[in-house]
Amino acid sequence: MAGPSVGAAAASPETAAYRADQGPAPFRGRPRGPFRKDIEGLRALAVLLVVLWHADAPLVSGGFVGVDVFFVISGYLITRGMVAEVAERGRLSLLGFYARRAKRLLPSATVVLLAALILTYLFLPDIRWRETTGDVVSSALYFVNWRLADRAVDYLAAEQAPSIVQHYWSLAVEEQFYVIWPVLLAGLAWCAFRSSTKRRGFEALAVGLVALVGLASLAWSVQLVETDPGRAYFVSTTRVWELAVGALLALLPLRPAGTWAAALGWSGMAAVVGSAVLLDTAAPFPGMLAIPVTVGTALVIVAGRATRYGPVVLLGLPPMQFLGGISYTLYLWHWPLLVALTARVDDPGVTARAVVVALSILLAYLTSRIVERPVWHSPGLSVQPRVAIAVGLACTVVAVQAGMIFRLATAPQAEGAQVLWGGPGAAVLDAGATEAAVPVDRSPIVVPDPSVARDDLPTVYLDECHASQAETRVRRCVYGASAPATTVVLIGDSHAAQWLPALQSIAERRADWKVITYTKSSCPYLDIEVADDDGKPYRSCVTWNQGVRAAVAEDRPDLIVTSSFNYSAYRDGRVLKGLDNESALVESMRRTWLDLARVAPVVVLRDTPAPRIDIADCVSGNRDRLTKCAVPRDEALAGIGQLQAKATRGAEGLHLVDLTDAICPADRCAAVIGSVLVYRDTNHLTATYARTLAGRLEQRLPLAAR
Repeated sequence: MAGPSVGAAAASPETAAYRADQGPAPFRGRPRGPFRKDIEGLRALAVLLVVLWHADAPLVSGGFVGVDVFFVISGYLITRGMVAEVAERGRLSLLGFYARRAKRLLPSATVVLLAALILTYLFLPDIRWRETTGDVVSSALYFVNWRLADRAVDYLAAEQAPSIVQHYWSLAVEEQFYVIWPVLLAGLAWCAFRSSTKRRGFEALAVGLVALVGLASLAWSVQLVETDPGRAYFVSTTRVWELAVGALLALLPLRPAGTWAAALGWSGMAAVVGSAVLLDTAAPFPGMLAIPVTVGTALVIVAGRATRYGPVVLLGLPPMQFLGGISYTLYLWHWPLLVALTARVDDPGVTARAVVVALSILLAYLTSRIVERPVWHSPGLSVQPRVAIAVGLACTVVAVQAGMIFRLATAPQAEGAQVLWGGPGAAVLDAGATEAAVPVDRSPIVVPDPSVARDDLPTVYLDECHASQAETRVRRCVYGASAPATTVVLIGDSHAAQWLPALQSIAERRADWKVITYTKSSCPYLDIEVADDDGKPYRSCVTWNQGVRAAVAEDRPDLIVTSSFNYSAYRDGRVLKGLDNESALVESMRRTWLDLARVAPVVVLRDTPAPRIDIADCVSGNRDRLTKCAVPRDEALAGIGQLQAKATRGAEGLHLVDLTDAICPADRCAAVIGSVLVYRDTNHLTATYARTLAGRLEQRLPLAAR
């Protein structure tokens, strides 16, 4: 999923740190400051927005903005502490800083990572186990946000269920900030205190640096959210400016009072709550839309405790103070528990979600009391920063090792379940025995095993012949005979690519076929522009199509095969819908394919039925209830197939081949036919099942190609 829909806000790992360690100098850090009820309550508001959003509560469709609140608070508190230390001592102890972070963050984070592995084993289908281990390891090492950014733009992973530790992404952003920002401030302090300017020079240099970095990050955020929104949501570079806003608050003497402070504070609260209510996962976020919540949070912090009529009246209430005190651990716990719930219950109601949220609060409180606070306030760790760092490193090692052990322990069930047997698949239907495709609860064996079905791909992916959504370069691969009697060209998107195993099987059997592939993710071979996943013009597809047309002409094929998934045309600055879209697509299909027919006969493979549920994931979790993964045939057929049939009707040189009767011949589309898993995700055939369709496909090709 691109954008906020695949994200999760995280409670700031730093925002509880304004009660400084009371160990002896120099490890004590900064002098104790006055307790900020407003910040404690602001943390509670942020974590409430996130938890309620994840629990599908009404009126908080933009609850993901809670992460932005935490980023601003973290930037403020982390910088305030370091500035106070520099003012007091003329330098910044990096060893002390990292020791405080290690003992503050890592114990609780490690406990929940270990719990996530247990929940994965108990509740999640085994298809998710392998991916989870990598997510746990990258979370423990605090680079999971970059891993998720890559996944967000990975077409093959776009519709997979979210990771049980996906919420660690924002912790990773903050940790990366914590690695770099103290080093920069320490360098500025060293430069300033070597000159006569000292503290004033240090703060001036820091303000300039923060402003420069923040503006650059904001500009990049605005740019990337337009061109690559999935990646923009997760990467650190688009979020640094929000931390920088908080850092500026700590560096600038902004202290409004009285009515003015109250007005600023309530304006800030309105901006935060308004963003949570008005935004949703379709919003291009962060970018410009993150400015209101970021500035709003800053205004609440600036207002502070300056007046009893300000937001502190609300934020200082006992329930808000309680939730603020456990916001870090509450954030850690709530998401894994919700993922475990939704993995076992198809549509959990309000009651079930409320129970999970209540359980999250209980576990958060216990973790805070038993793990977080004892380690954070340990006198021994306060005296010895090296010991605190060692404890943090030990936590990281434990989490990484646990992930690796989990991978090894579960590998025999996941990867070992794949057997070297192709299964009859669609062959069981050759005699017209459609009852063999009626959904049943059990199959003696399923090939490929659903736990590894994601890897059952056409060879164009392994051979790096399938162009990504961002690419315009035409990738060409050749399979089959070197001196063929028949040359077949396969063109289109991933729904065209899924037919390659069947064409390869025909080529192997005939020994005189050569198959050439030109495929690209989410890009149909049409002469009109279509919209991409974000509703914007898919310009790289237009360029790619132009290159493919020239390449096909040079190949001089005997047969051209194409297919595609459903798309929306983009015309005159808007996405076409309804009948306008259908008309535009049919006209373009007919025009484009007739143009291809001047080169060679064209076979249009009617698009396969689309279950629109993750079949591999469903079968993985319901091996004894396969009927739960069956979907109504009429729903699965509600796609582009009818338009393809209309576009080819009566056109000379165009041949529609419809193999729906070998994929979903019954009233409900079965997940497993002839012991073969039909789909690897929500709409793509497994390579194994496509291969079992080779005989039927060959029979329905134009006579000249048989």
